[in-house]
Amino acid sequence: MFSLSSSLASSLRSLKTPPAPRSPAFSLGGARFRSQLAPRQVQNVRRHKGRIPIPTGGSTRGTTLAFGDWGIRIKGMGVRFTAKQLMTAEEVIKRKIKVVKGAKVYLRVFPDIPVCIKGNETRMGKGKGTFEFWATRVPTGRVIFEIGGTPIREELAREALRQAADKLPSTYEFVTRQSLPRLGNMLVQHSPLPVPTPPTVATDDHA
Repeated sequence: MFSLSSSLASSLRSLKTPPAPRSPAFSLGGARFRSQLAPRQVQNVRRHKGRIPIPTGGSTRGTTLAFGDWGIRIKGMGVRFTAKQLMTAEEVIKRKIKVVKGAKVYLRVFPDIPVCIKGNETRMGKGKGTFEFWATRVPTGRVIFEIGGTPIREELAREALRQAADKLPSTYEFVTRQSLPRLGNMLVQHSPLPVPTPPTVATDDHA
């Protein structure tokens, strides 16, 4: 009896289950619900704080409308948006334009930067703080929200975007399809290229 149980125990110890493959990407914040703004997977769990980019290279990408007919873009200083701020502003716009059938809201930025915070009165060292929320860094002139999908009256679009701007930090301006691109604090005026004039050929009138 004793020999049988010991042999059974030794055979069970000899069986080793293969380790589960480890995924290179990690998920933060538990389950990701449909109403949350968060990336599905991240490669780096903790990141540096970073700084808000300053558009000094002359690029005007992201400063004009691409999907809708009306929108708002940052006119003041660049800002770091949290996922909660963007969700609140988006809900305000949807609640205001739900009377228009087929109207859509386009979010041009996405919070994909994890922010880690340490508690107050914590001693230095012992690693970085724990994950708190998702955020994104947006420079001056970048379009944040657009409204389109169906023709919408300008008065309704202005009121919806104004209420959304009140929920966000910094100052904003209302833009349309005809608005000029912005480079920092100045508007970029596209000057037409000069048309080359054909060379004049001298003719000999005495011939």
